[in-house]
Amino acid sequence: MAKKKILLLSDDLRMSSGVGTMSREFVLGTIHHYDWVQIGGAIKHPENGKVVDMNDSIRKELGIEDASLKIYPVDGYGSEDMVRYMMTTEKIDAILHYTDPRFWEWLYQMEHEVRQDIPIFYYNIWDDLPYPMWNEPFYESCDLIMNISKQTVNIVDNVRRDKPTNEWDNTYVPHGINEKNFYPVNELDIKEWGDLLNFKRSMTDGKNYDFVVFWNNRNIRRKLPGDVVLAYKTFCDMLPKEKADKCCLVMHTQPRDNNGTDLPVLVEELCPDYDVIFSDKKLDDIYLCYLYNIADVTINMASNEGFGLGTCEALMCGTPISVNVTGGMQDQCGFMYEGEFLTAKDYSWVHTLHEAKKWKDNPDLTWGEWVKPVWPSNRSLQGSIPTPYIFDDRPSFEDFADVLKEWYDMGPEKRKECGQLGHEFVMSSDAMMSAKAMSQNFIDHMDTAFDKWTPRKRYTIFEG
Repeated sequence: MAKKKILLLSDDLRMSSGVGTMSREFVLGTIHHYDWVQIGGAIKHPENGKVVDMNDSIRKELGIEDASLKIYPVDGYGSEDMVRYMMTTEKIDAILHYTDPRFWEWLYQMEHEVRQDIPIFYYNIWDDLPYPMWNEPFYESCDLIMNISKQTVNIVDNVRRDKPTNEWDNTYVPHGINEKNFYPVNELDIKEWGDLLNFKRSMTDGKNYDFVVFWNNRNIRRKLPGDVVLAYKTFCDMLPKEKADKCCLVMHTQPRDNNGTDLPVLVEELCPDYDVIFSDKKLDDIYLCYLYNIADVTINMASNEGFGLGTCEALMCGTPISVNVTGGMQDQCGFMYEGEFLTAKDYSWVHTLHEAKKWKDNPDLTWGEWVKPVWPSNRSLQGSIPTPYIFDDRPSFEDFADVLKEWYDMGPEKRKECGQLGHEFVMSSDAMMSAKAMSQNFIDHMDTAFDKWTPRKRYTIFEG
């Protein structure tokens, strides 16, 4: 039987953005099962208007003789006419779009036209409550919605609560990390261990640190980079000077960003007595893997976060984490209620765990040893024209400083044990956060959707 051909609408999968990275993972992970064509978006794409045939390179990389991938680079995300062209010329069997639904209004406006012939699938990344009821027409324009968090599955169910739903059309598909690129470096592997130590010396300018805090995020306001620095400073203030001098914060980001913070100035003025290292160059996966491996803990304080790739990559590398209890980062904590892992269906009564008064000290709620979660200390309702309302879950830097002290006091051997448990968790069937698991989830859910899908009725317009 011929493979289905799927049109992907997302960031160009060759780009380094989170959306681009995940697009590449699930496309390459399913290319033995589906043919792919992509309208690859970017701001001012350097290859806008070209057509890039990836078949030969993919076949060489994966050894799959019938691999088929073609990319149409474009400024932005595409248009109605491009979709029509793909339907008539590329003979696609489905459309899969990925990222914020507000970017796809033009696609939803033509859904009645598209869904007469092929289904529309959506990989949904919505962050937080309250339920975004204005998204209802967006969700109703899709035949299958796959969500990156358990909370988001429940969000979709509640937004569509007055509409009939099926068991198969709203599902949980978390991001998956490539275990070939991110893994714990074994001291017994003499060569690689030596490479890691050399990288550490170059990163730390030869200084031997006892405790390394790692932060890997874009320097934008919702990621709270300034609060990360303050958390680190507050933690160091708790230590004797000679011990604080053996700690450092590594920030893998652009130190200056118009949408974020001037971090060098902030560090100079507010954290002058402690070591902060900026890693601002794009790194190959192997060196990013080394960064996670030399860290003692990786943190993410973001006030909104669909998933949190950096902390999941850290867990894949065997590094423990501390995260704000918001969005998809809840799933990385391995939360259990009365000894059972919370499922997507459980969020029908949980809704969200970000309410500290309800959940922080609840004796029935536990979490994995690989994480020290921090509950938001302040929840404010933010809004804009495209997003009328959404919670902004802000943790306090003092609380993050406290959990850094807990990780520090634990000691290196116990931290390593906790990190190993985190690695085992993300690789498990409970978490499904490996690239292999994500790809299989895509196949299972999209194949089901193909089997269950019913085209929209066709209407013929007659002129009197």
